[in-house]
Amino acid sequence: MSDQFPDRLSVDPSSPYYNAEILARDVGIRFKGVEKTNVEEYCISEGWVRVTAGNAKDRYGNPLTIKVHGPVEPYFRDKAKS
Repeated sequence: MSDQFPDRLSVDPSSPYYNAEILARDVGIRFKGVEKTNVEEYCISEGWVRVTAGNAKDRYGNPLTIKVHGPVEPYFRDKAKS
């Protein structure tokens, strides 16, 4: 597998942008220079992330998310340690 990230990636298995192989490598997200741990989905080309909105859930039990715009930098945490 290459070290290239897809333009868009989601942690939700029902999403068409879900990729288990990449997520298995422990992906980290820097958004506006700050590491975020609550990112549900990101898009590099459009410059946004979807983050969870606290503990709120929708009527199906999924976490509510908010789309926030800014520079997105994905990275592999296993590479950052070495």
